[in-house]
Amino acid sequence: MTILIWLGASVTLGGLALLVWCIIKLFQLRRAGHDEDAMKTAMQRLVPLNTGALLLSVLGLMLVVLGIILS
Repeated sequence: MTILIWLGASVTLGGLALLVWCIIKLFQLRRAGHDEDAMKTAMQRLVPLNTGALLLSVLGLMLVVLGIILS
């Protein structure tokens, strides 16, 4: 079950990396000084990526817990 733990850890790190990327992208958008409509559409494009990153992190943590329970 060690493989399951490492697989879950890597999936979690991938999700966290995507979350950090979303945060950096948001700060870049805020710094660029776009008008309100452009900001709104750009942020709406980031919401599914952010949600997917959170889902990836949760699934990875579930795999880690499952690997710990089964070992």
